[in-house]
Amino acid sequence: MPNTSSSKKRMRQAGGRRERNRAARTALRTAIKKVKTASADEGESAYRSAVRLLDRAARKGLIPKNAAARSKRRLGKAVASKS
Repeated sequence: MPNTSSSKKRMRQAGGRRERNRAARTALRTAIKKVKTASADEGESAYRSAVRLLDRAARKGLIPKNAAARSKRRLGKAVASKS
């Protein structure tokens, strides 16, 4: 357990960030899975929402920028092959 007041504050901040990051990562994974399992009609809208989440995650530093680009490219190819 932290002893100083500043380390207590850092622990609180880290806990909040951890919860926020976990929720964002879970939402991102769910959106990607929805694109992969979607039918041809639903695939395009699911792809758009997944791209939005991927871009936001990259901007916030949750995932690297190139990882987001790679995921978007792969999802786009998957959606295109379904239609």
